Amino acid sequence: MREFSVPPAVTIGDAANLTDPVWDNAEEMPNSVQFVRRATESDGSDGGWTEVTCRQFRDEVLALTRGLIAAGITPGSRVGLMSRTRYEWTLIDYAIWAAGGVTVPIYDTSSAEQVAWILADSGAVACVVETNAHALTLSGVRDQLPRLEQVWQIDVDGIADLVTLGERIDPTEVDLRRRAVRAGDLATIIYTSGTTGRPKGCALTHRNLLSDICNAIPVLPNLFNEGASTLLFLPLAHSFARLIQIGTVRARATLAHAPDTRNLVNDLKEIKPSFVLSVPRVFEKVYTGAVQKANDEGKGKVFAAAERVAIAYSEALDSSSGPGLGLRLRHRVFDRLVYRKLRAALGGRCENAVSGGAPLGARLGHFFRGVGVRVYEGYGLTETSPAVAVNLPSATRIGTVGRPLPGVTIRIADDNEILIKGDVVFQGYWNNPKATAEVLTTDGWFHSGDLGELDDDGYLTITGRKKEIIVTASGKNVAPAVLEDRIRAHRLVSQCMVVGDRRPFVAALVTLDEEALPAWLREQGRPEDSPVEQLRNDPELRAEIQKAVDEANRAVSRAEAVKQFRILPRDFTEASGELTPSLKVKRNIVAKTYSADIAEIYGD
Repeated sequence: MREFSVPPAVTIGDAANLTDPVWDNAEEMPNSVQFVRRATESDGSDGGWTEVTCRQFRDEVLALTRGLIAAGITPGSRVGLMSRTRYEWTLIDYAIWAAGGVTVPIYDTSSAEQVAWILADSGAVACVVETNAHALTLSGVRDQLPRLEQVWQIDVDGIADLVTLGERIDPTEVDLRRRAVRAGDLATIIYTSGTTGRPKGCALTHRNLLSDICNAIPVLPNLFNEGASTLLFLPLAHSFARLIQIGTVRARATLAHAPDTRNLVNDLKEIKPSFVLSVPRVFEKVYTGAVQKANDEGKGKVFAAAERVAIAYSEALDSSSGPGLGLRLRHRVFDRLVYRKLRAALGGRCENAVSGGAPLGARLGHFFRGVGVRVYEGYGLTETSPAVAVNLPSATRIGTVGRPLPGVTIRIADDNEILIKGDVVFQGYWNNPKATAEVLTTDGWFHSGDLGELDDDGYLTITGRKKEIIVTASGKNVAPAVLEDRIRAHRLVSQCMVVGDRRPFVAALVTLDEEALPAWLREQGRPEDSPVEQLRNDPELRAEIQKAVDEANRAVSRAEAVKQFRILPRDFTEASGELTPSLKVKRNIVAKTYSADIAEIYGD
């Protein structure tokens, strides 16, 4: 058993709560720009970006809080929030907290069944939705929600209506409500998207979230400072994005929201963020998109050389001698030819990024650092507020998820499960004491379900997930993540799921990247619109995917290697139920959907 602990940099007092920075910022730096938001035609503007100062944000939160109080939201009331990532999401979140309420986020892509379950299980008395489609989804399950009394819709002036309603509430009532909220009070119930079973509600207090971000800010000064800015495009229903929201407000950085990722390229150019946060799949898409563009322009060999130099340069940064003169010169040349263009795609100012939710992989980590964007890979779970470990500017080891944040202790159990302790650990699953008892010990240790290793310096490496461990018919334990990550690194591969539990050998289901495939077909002199269904058994395509499999197999023993693979006719999607909103594969759904392909692999 191995353990590593970092003492807290900040301890949260009993009287603290998440709204304190909003009021403090308005008093200390009233004219500092806290947000930039997309203007709307109703504002009489041209749809550009407008600035929101610290004082303006506090005033808007105050006005909306008065409305919530007038509408009957009382301390402890649960309020659902179903919307894309937009300025109003953050505004509503803080207003609910200021009223003493509890925010219950719902992914904007959630099904009617999921919406009904989350609102019913949490006992929500009100809900804010964004669009007509959301309102229609909710109305279809309203008869299952006897406690739900009120619904407001953002896109039909629901916020303005609340503000008007709140005009009869004395502002001092908000002050009394807000100051009555204690650190130990419940702040939010976040329902895990779940790769199996019904979502469980993670109950997080103001202390949980404040402990996490207040201890992260001192060790990540390059991200959280008054000159920093970010464009948030991950769903705010995800705890990872929520932490960045809280951090930017706390540090008085500037935050912009991107509700539609189809406009992300233009939004990045306009906002020019100093850092971004994302999941590994997005970084993979940026990389494969760059490869594809280079190939389309006939510059594939140049890009391949630039990639090799970027990785070598990054790897040399970790050596005692650093990059040699020749490598530095080649790096400088490719910076002008290639790397500068990649940075421009992120707005031109972005030198830092945070990745979490799944392993990034050392190859991509070195590639991005080599082109001038340091990706700080971290680790955490919704149950831990969420961040527990991250690579830091002063302590980076690519290929790991970093060391524990201040105030966090990580222990590796005898079976290699990662155990976590600290003020970031949640209170338990809402209305589910049985599930809570399964993961939370009486002395505060949270059993993550993830498998990992701690080195002598405290750097954590994720090696898999207990529930995903495959045990072959011969009794060999196989962690699929290592194989899947390496296979997904190939530009033609979108998703990969390794199978083989209680089977004689390990195999893989592979989906193709729909954006990269046409370029590959063009290179082969074949029609770009050839359907995947017709290509699944194409010898040349299979030979290309075999290269990815062979590369992955180099990382494992022969007994763990992928012996066969199947190319599936379409990609996994959230809409089909095969991916969670955070783009994790729902293995049970995929296994059921493609049971015939799996049976064919093993000759059933």
